[in-house]
Amino acid sequence: MAMSVGSEGGDDAPMSDINTTPLVDVMLVLLIIFLITVPVVIQTVPLKLPSVRNEPTTTKPENVNLSVKGGADGSCEVFWGQTKVDSKELIDRSVEKLKAEIAKQGGPNAAGLELPEAHIRGDVNTPFKCVGGVVTNLQRAGFARVGFISEPPPGGEGRI
Repeated sequence: MAMSVGSEGGDDAPMSDINTTPLVDVMLVLLIIFLITVPVVIQTVPLKLPSVRNEPTTTKPENVNLSVKGGADGSCEVFWGQTKVDSKELIDRSVEKLKAEIAKQGGPNAAGLELPEAHIRGDVNTPFKCVGGVVTNLQRAGFARVGFISEPPPGGEGRI
């Protein structure tokens, strides 16, 4: 890279002009980087979300009904039917329920094995950690189908 110290006229005084070429080069590189990255950041995945309708739940006697609500002190309260259970007891009961149902249907290798579902009713003011913890414990126990029970909106239309 060369530097011009003076003019051709023989003046020995240094030039007072600023060389803006490196600045322009850097700005052009930044412009190209931003032009490439902005569409990636803005890009979204096109989704067509399903229309949700409240469908009546078919309650089977083998299904597990759980109620979850937040306690006054920030704890989580989980009820198996009407009985309050803690996290360990929830897993133990869930495993026993699945084992009993599998044995009732002829063992783990039986054809057409239909495992019970878990239905969770969550209070509106329940923290997410409570419901998430119940779902995690049910998955650890082996439940493949976990559903949430909600109250249909007033008006009879049945749309959420």
